[in-house]
Amino acid sequence: MSLAYETFGDPRDAPVLLVMGFGAQMIAWHEDLCRALADRGRYVIRYDNRDCGLSTKFDGHPVDMGRFIAAVTSKDLPAALAMVPYRLQDMADDGLGLLTALGIDRAHVVGASMGGMIAQTMALSHPERVLTLTSMMASTGEGAYGQPTPEAQAVLFSPKPADRAGYVAAADRELVWASKRYGDAAALRELAALSYDRSHYPAGIGRQLGAMVLSGSRADALRELRVPTLVLHGLDDTLIDPSGGRRTADLVPGAELRLIPDMGHDRPRELWPQLLDALERHTG
Repeated sequence: MSLAYETFGDPRDAPVLLVMGFGAQMIAWHEDLCRALADRGRYVIRYDNRDCGLSTKFDGHPVDMGRFIAAVTSKDLPAALAMVPYRLQDMADDGLGLLTALGIDRAHVVGASMGGMIAQTMALSHPERVLTLTSMMASTGEGAYGQPTPEAQAVLFSPKPADRAGYVAAADRELVWASKRYGDAAALRELAALSYDRSHYPAGIGRQLGAMVLSGSRADALRELRVPTLVLHGLDDTLIDPSGGRRTADLVPGAELRLIPDMGHDRPRELWPQLLDALERHTG
């Protein structure tokens, strides 16, 4: 397994591992945000999950999204399981393996969206490696919480154009889950263009989705988690409803919940001071 990664700041500072979400490359953790966190005395590490960006691709295991969704919908679990070559636990082990390769025994782990689910899995499976957990715009794997609106789900599952111009233009659709106040179509298009040029790889999306869907509920395990936990969730989030964040905080003993007005399933620059303050406090 090969993971692309980048670091910011002084390796002698407290390490913070940033875990990105479904189908998104590490550059979705904006470089300016990473540098701002590093400037607050943190050694920041961002990386590409497997099947995304410049990390290892699982080309030998193609997933037909239509067949997979049909199998899940019809509750044909054996068929669905057979289509997907890994689970969230494998993705969590990737991140922990990166820390090991960097000579880091323990780190503060911050995950967004599916990355929040991966971060939860890291803390649950290897709590001795996780100094603190920050679960951002994520949920618990339970079907009753954190569900998308029909409009957001339709955008998530609609295929994007294969050509660069069409792909970049289609980023505007993601305003459906962005901050209502600070949603920025130009920023979405800029990230889409950077992502396309760096590594356009739609084939990995089905496998990552399968890993997320098939890993099941973490509710019982989260009740036993003893890692200091911060839950951040935007009140404008329509892709993972804020009930997902509330449920996570309800389950984890002693967890702090911060519901952020004017934040959707995004991290608008206008809200970075709030996010940075929260992360600095939690990882201090």
